[in-house]
Amino acid sequence: MSLTSVTAIDDLVREVQSCHPEADEALLRRAYAFSAKAHEGQTRRSGEPYLQHPLAVAGILTFLKLDVTAIVAGLLHDTLEDTVATQEELQTHFGHEVAHLVEGVTKIGQIPFRTYEEKQAENFRKMLLSMADDIRVVFIKLADRLHNMRTLGHLPEDKQKQIAQETLEIYSPLANRLGMSWLKQELEDLCFQYLKTEAYSLLKLRVAQRDEERQVSVQSIIQETVDALAAAELSGHVVGRPKHLYSIHQKMESQGITFEEVHDLVAIRIITGTKSNCYTILGLVHSLWPPVPGRFKDYIATPRTNLYQSLHTTVLGPQGDHVEFQIRTEEMHRLAEYGVAAHWRYKEQVNVDERDEKVFSWLRQFVEWHQDLSDNRQFMDSVKLDLFHLDVFHDVVFAFTPKGEVKELPLDATPVDFAYAIHTQVGDRCVGAKVNGKIVPLRQVLASGDTVEILTSPTQVPKKEWLKFVRTSRAKAKIKHFLKGEEQKQGLELGRRLLERECRRRHLPSTQWLQTDRLSEVASERGYESIDEITRMVGYGRLSAVRLVNWLVSPDAETVKDNDHGVSEATAAQSPLQSVKVMGGRDVLMPLSKCCAPVPGDPILGYMTRGRGLTIHAKGCPKLETMDYEKDRLVEVEWDPTIEEKHSVKVCVLTIDRPGVLANVSSAISASKANISQAEISTGEDQKAILDFRIEIPHTRDLERALEAIVRVDGVISAKRVRGWEKA
Repeated sequence: MSLTSVTAIDDLVREVQSCHPEADEALLRRAYAFSAKAHEGQTRRSGEPYLQHPLAVAGILTFLKLDVTAIVAGLLHDTLEDTVATQEELQTHFGHEVAHLVEGVTKIGQIPFRTYEEKQAENFRKMLLSMADDIRVVFIKLADRLHNMRTLGHLPEDKQKQIAQETLEIYSPLANRLGMSWLKQELEDLCFQYLKTEAYSLLKLRVAQRDEERQVSVQSIIQETVDALAAAELSGHVVGRPKHLYSIHQKMESQGITFEEVHDLVAIRIITGTKSNCYTILGLVHSLWPPVPGRFKDYIATPRTNLYQSLHTTVLGPQGDHVEFQIRTEEMHRLAEYGVAAHWRYKEQVNVDERDEKVFSWLRQFVEWHQDLSDNRQFMDSVKLDLFHLDVFHDVVFAFTPKGEVKELPLDATPVDFAYAIHTQVGDRCVGAKVNGKIVPLRQVLASGDTVEILTSPTQVPKKEWLKFVRTSRAKAKIKHFLKGEEQKQGLELGRRLLERECRRRHLPSTQWLQTDRLSEVASERGYESIDEITRMVGYGRLSAVRLVNWLVSPDAETVKDNDHGVSEATAAQSPLQSVKVMGGRDVLMPLSKCCAPVPGDPILGYMTRGRGLTIHAKGCPKLETMDYEKDRLVEVEWDPTIEEKHSVKVCVLTIDRPGVLANVSSAISASKANISQAEISTGEDQKAILDFRIEIPHTRDLERALEAIVRVDGVISAKRVRGWEKA
């Protein structure tokens, strides 16, 4: 069967029965009649009856040789979304399995969304979960998208670009991950046509012109290959396959080359009988034309995650052009063309063999990786990145566990990426790694063939700095998810402290106001999902405690017009603030400002930074004094005496330039129980020396003790602490 558009039920029945002679014709015709009645009176933008769309989708599914249940679901796939038909009706007429598939494909358009991005995220999230339950859901969805892309020209230009962009970012790479190369390529070329119309038209014309010129050369190479196979008594079917337009465009863009510099517009495919023949033919091709170094890939020995297998090699042709050869068996070719659709057993899913299990292991992992991302933007970014990273053949490395299990990772992946590819807990608890038996840094770049052993600790947690070097979306998503959870915990705690402080200031019992239904009502009235969310907004500095308490006490109270920062200056000016305890370097939401580097014992003041909580400055810090801030963002804070941490302080010592003075000053600092982390010395022509130290102390009293010890050293003229804004 060729991939042609089915326009009548008789055509569909004939095509289905050519693949499935035992197919229930009555069921197909009943589904067609149900769909026709449900969509009666509906037309597409082209003016044709809407029924032509589900009929075309069913035809594409038939081309994929899917089972009759999936084809029936294709005929009915829009009935729940676009008609008055119900899930119960589908189940009554066609059974639970068909109804379940249609429900899985159906968009969730009935739910109101604030933005298109939110709707897109929820729609795709639902599809992911559905296809993990039954892979046929995504086949129907891809067939639906393909026909919509083929008829996209009838929509307004802005809608064309929106749908084409979504298809290019999600559905095309998803088709590739499912091994359906022809579908990926057609979707990409259609997207290219609508997203970059002029570039598409020009490239299409130039490829056609150049194809005429190269046809003789390509046919010559094909014939020479056929003759060589016959002489070697090797069976093989040889065909030339033109590269699709979008792949040529991508190559020109990524490599910064002109069309004239693209040498491999045609790939030659050799399909043979056995795996051993593939390697024999590879040697034969290399004996005819010299291979291009670095352009050989063995996907037979190391299949891709979607079980794609083939030998890829590029040779220097007789005209000096690069010619790509793909060598595979008939079974490999079938899987490459139809992908997972050629491999799944629908009737007895309880008896899935080992090979089928491998095909779908990545799909279950893919769903598991993304299911706990609640933020829609983060979810979509993660999905797109994960699909995109493994979308290009040469951008992958294959690393092995100590037991020999292979993990496919993007180029420049690290042991942390590898750890998360094994399991979330392995990634979260990763403290080190051995690559080929040797301890390596976690930022070490892995190479194909590496054997990686992950070292873990039950006390380890994900680190923010890992985000600087991890490459997989899985690792990034899991690290960000953990960090966001920690930030939310601290934001919630800080918000509660600020609200309790404001209640105390107003002599209001915090328990009465902060732990009753009233706070829940205010959160709902102001557009927040929960008490925790509105409290976190206070902790993040996006909502002031003064304003929230105003809302609690007097629902109609509004001072002046809201701004991005919280309450008005008039309200805030009446608020004598009480202190919030600062833990120091361990407090993520109350970081110590680097401009003044306060130390316990220094008078401090908090500034509520939008989105980052409190930033702690030393009182008198010039940056704080000159900052164009709103007064309601200032918060009185104090050090938490129960926390003892060491802080880095710069000390400048002026001495007479003579031998031994540096050693004596260093000894004095150590004797005062301060730790030296850095020391520098410079001398001048006036026989004086300047000693700059970085010392670590827990409190200003320890600094004073160290300075007193330093000035007692013979030869020391002066010793002082140097702030970030001061000159030594």
